[in-house]
Amino acid sequence: MWRDAALVAGRDLRVEARSRVTLQQVGPFALLVLILFAFALDPARQTLERATPGLYWVTVLFSALLALARSAALDEADGVRDALRLSALEPAGVFAGKALAVAAELLALEVVLGIGVIILYGAEPAGIGLLVVTCVSATAAIATTGTLYGALVSGLRVRETLLPLLLLPVLAPVLLGATRAFEAALGGAPAEGWPWCGLLAAFAVLYSVAGAAAYGTLLEGS
Repeated sequence: MWRDAALVAGRDLRVEARSRVTLQQVGPFALLVLILFAFALDPARQTLERATPGLYWVTVLFSALLALARSAALDEADGVRDALRLSALEPAGVFAGKALAVAAELLALEVVLGIGVIILYGAEPAGIGLLVVTCVSATAAIATTGTLYGALVSGLRVRETLLPLLLLPVLAPVLLGATRAFEAALGGAPAEGWPWCGLLAAFAVLYSVAGAAAYGTLLEGS
């Protein structure tokens, strides 16, 4: 399964590297959202500092929707989904590979956004370990959930608009947990953030298992 996952993840990442959609569209979009928030709340600097964790993760979530839509679109072009269906690849491996590719893109984006938050919002990272674990856990949760729901709406004409409508309510616990963990890390109380990381990890494991179990059925039915 992991060999198949590596093949699928490598394919998706190579396609993204050649098309540069993430670099030229998703990245600038995320930075623009951060800049707009900074301009909107700059007169109320204290409010901006308190809202930094939430603004960061809202930006990540909106950017993730673009990345997930792009990931789902890769399988719709040139009969790729039919090829995956007829191949000998393990469906669980295909699911894991697509989720890993999305997670790699999001982690790279989160590093860039983290630098932007420090420069624009004046954030002062305190609990570095908590920040890293939160990013990894939340990214895994977003990538696995988005990949599963992307397969669920694949083949539908309205998938571009239906995916955010289905995904945003489901990812509300991830947004809450990641925001609270970041608040604890930036506020100098990392111990308060670790339980939220546990929530994020449990969410990621739940949708990883569900995705690995259901992806084959969704692939056949799409």
